[in-house]
Amino acid sequence: MEDSIKSLIEALEFSPNNIALRFHLAQVLIDANRLDEAEEQYLSILELEKHPKAKLGLAHIYYEKEDFSTCNVILEELIDNDHTDFDIKLLYTKGLVKENSIQKAIEIYQELLEINPSFHDEDLDQYLKVSQNPSEFPEDDNHDHFIQRPSINFKHVGGMDNVKKEIDLKIIKPLSHPELYEAYGKKIGGGILLYGPPGCGKTYLAKATAGQVKAKFINVSLNDILDMWIGASEKKLHEIFEVARQNTPCVLFFDEIDALGASRSDMKQSAGRHLINQFLQELDGIDNNNDGVLVLGATNTPWHLDSAFRRPGRFDRIIFVPPPDENARESIFKLKLAKKPTTNLKYDSLAKKTKSYSGADIEALIDIAIEEKLEEAILKGAPQPITNKEILNAVKKHKPSTQEWFSSAKNFALYANESGLYDDVLDFLKIKK
Repeated sequence: MEDSIKSLIEALEFSPNNIALRFHLAQVLIDANRLDEAEEQYLSILELEKHPKAKLGLAHIYYEKEDFSTCNVILEELIDNDHTDFDIKLLYTKGLVKENSIQKAIEIYQELLEINPSFHDEDLDQYLKVSQNPSEFPEDDNHDHFIQRPSINFKHVGGMDNVKKEIDLKIIKPLSHPELYEAYGKKIGGGILLYGPPGCGKTYLAKATAGQVKAKFINVSLNDILDMWIGASEKKLHEIFEVARQNTPCVLFFDEIDALGASRSDMKQSAGRHLINQFLQELDGIDNNNDGVLVLGATNTPWHLDSAFRRPGRFDRIIFVPPPDENARESIFKLKLAKKPTTNLKYDSLAKKTKSYSGADIEALIDIAIEEKLEEAILKGAPQPITNKEILNAVKKHKPSTQEWFSSAKNFALYANESGLYDDVLDFLKIKK
């Protein structure tokens, strides 16, 4: 193979504009796993001619090099320019899966099957939870596996007093005094959107809310709903809402709701639009009684949520969940270190040193500290207690993940905040409106 590559390179020296020869060389280099050199050949072709095949070749190389973001950008450009053959869509589906864009991957995979109904890819089928036949949905009358009965309540949520107070006013009191709301003809239930940086306890808070009012709790993930067959996702969503309606009072919690309710203006495919419309219909409860069903949604990116979700009767109440305050951080440290060997820990000092750290960040700090202690424990043959020193060393290595979120949120709060939706973000950052 080396001789073949050498001969092709020599031939190109005499005929540098020979596109067919460069394509052949690029393929031989790929077969030899010399991806960087193959990439150079495709780039050289594109300098000579904007050839779709060269762009697809580049996308394949970036996929193999695990640069999935660049791979997908190239494929999206090809698709936008009407280069929508089967190979492009197949690679795009795989790239979307790698980037965890599952709903989009399902939509493109549906299009692949429309082109070739007999096509089968075992890995994609397994990952996207493909049904073998659109009519083969099990009619499961027993949905107990969906329902949780939380044993935690607000006592188990450290700090976050302002957030808990807001939830108490908007959620708990209506459920605790139904007769008063009934007297005014006001329904109990509705939608609440929790937003804020990742890892700050939105899911835990939702579960604690259900425990506080002794309601049942259904935690809905994307995999519970998304299905590649057209109409199947909408059916699954309807069934989950039906389970909640039959088990009131019930808190129905959708994590990463922006993945299900992304702005319809951003969608080119109809499948995503149909799912959003179904979601809105379920929230409105036009054909069904949602009384006693509280729908909680959590998102890190509320600015990507379709504005229709924020209309009255839907997610019209929006609560900012900031990083844990000092008291909450102290509680998290105590909780996470409770059953581990420790000595002379000054929790108040640790809480002061970890401003802006999320609950997930604090877990990461403890993991780093444990790794440091494990080396010592292995050498000494016995567990060694964690001290403030190890955790403070971890603070130097792991910076708060919330900073990146706030840099994005700040821009939306300053320049796309006509309705005052993100005023709480500005208050938290101490920025004057």
